[in-house]
Amino acid sequence: MAKTIFKPAPEAESEIREQGSQRTNNRRRILLITVAASVILGLVAILFGGAIFNPAATPESEPTMTATQIIPLVILVVMFVVATKWPLNIGVMGLVASFGVGYFMLGMTDKEILADFPANIVITIIGVTYFFSMAQRNGTIDIIVQNCVRLVRGKTLLLPWVFFLLAASLTALGTFSPAAVALLAPAAIGLAYESRIHPVLMGAFIINGAHAGGFSPLSVAGVLVHDIAVKNGFPISQGALFAASFALNLILSVLTVVLFALLGKLRDGAGGQHADLETRTTRPHGQQILTLALIVAMLVCALGFHMPIGFVALSAGLLLALVNIKEHRTFIGGVSWSTVLLVAGMITYVSLLQHVGVIDTLAEQALALGAPLLIALVLCYVIGVGSAFASSTALLTAFIPLAGPLLATSSLSASGTVAALAIAATVVDVSPFSTDGALVVANAREDDRQRVYKQLMMYAGGVVLVAPALAWALLVPTGVM
Repeated sequence: MAKTIFKPAPEAESEIREQGSQRTNNRRRILLITVAASVILGLVAILFGGAIFNPAATPESEPTMTATQIIPLVILVVMFVVATKWPLNIGVMGLVASFGVGYFMLGMTDKEILADFPANIVITIIGVTYFFSMAQRNGTIDIIVQNCVRLVRGKTLLLPWVFFLLAASLTALGTFSPAAVALLAPAAIGLAYESRIHPVLMGAFIINGAHAGGFSPLSVAGVLVHDIAVKNGFPISQGALFAASFALNLILSVLTVVLFALLGKLRDGAGGQHADLETRTTRPHGQQILTLALIVAMLVCALGFHMPIGFVALSAGLLLALVNIKEHRTFIGGVSWSTVLLVAGMITYVSLLQHVGVIDTLAEQALALGAPLLIALVLCYVIGVGSAFASSTALLTAFIPLAGPLLATSSLSASGTVAALAIAATVVDVSPFSTDGALVVANAREDDRQRVYKQLMMYAGGVVLVAPALAWALLVPTGVM
């Protein structure tokens, strides 16, 4: 008897697509409302919390914001909402807003507007992404992955930890978190299906690993946070920031394993498709040997001699380019220009806010809460919830300066407080609406993508609820840093 295969009519297919699109739009509206509400509630807590938690403070003792300060702050909130709703680079908006506010409202010249343009951070971003785009294209990263996967020798439950360490190593050496996830996710998710490991578990481990190494002294994020802290008068320990990030993400990964074990989802019944990755030992050759040698040289120069990692990475990239002149244009294309724009635009605009006194006024009003620990917890949750749907880097540049007056007038540890903010802003990137989470969903099997999306969304919700409080509890009240 012949099997009858049912195929929906074109009209039915169209209706199904429309329903799916409608559901997506509804989710976007909900997320937009959530982000806007989180930002507004955070600002309200900072602006008016003193009257609730510290009623003894007199209204005359609290600074008031002028129109010159309120308008740029409102523009900043609008920028975050717009960047959440549409795929627009918030850095471009920041540069345009800097020009509009600085030139038309404050009468500043272009040199004054760009006085705090982060040239050193821009060079760091260009250098490390330039070098690692070559390392990826010449197969060096693939060789590292293949040889590390072979080490598990059939113990498939060790695979998530292998990719955790791989991702941490890549980001610790300077690779961007999304770039590390993009490099590892295809192999890792494929192996998860083959080994019947839950793809959400594997995806969470890749992202946690990328964030574990994401604040090393060599990484762009580590340099960014350190430079912002130094600029605002509270230098922090780069080593302590890296150690705290690694430890918190390691703890979060252990808790993830425990959660999946309790739910009975360590093994996934939807597996069975072969992963497109060779697990045999592959020896480097030619350009790959040179690339590995240059990575070691970069570590020695940056850590041993404290040379600027941006220029060191550019020099190493130039040596690789001289060896492979024909593909030089493709290497230039590997530079993360979108991140360059994001960081440059946001830091320039936040510097403008500092110039007109917005950051100082907000921080002084936050101090009216009367409880430094409570202020730090509020900041951790606001930056964590916002980062689940918006740019972590943009939020870091906006929120870390707020910690300056708080640290100056309290006994809180600068390294611990900044580390808690940085970790709260990044660990929530497991959300499928962030770049890292979206990459995990994109590499799931086509017939399993919707399930992975829903379960990753639920997992991300738990992370958003738990991770900021965990970072705050372990780093701020304890004073371990």
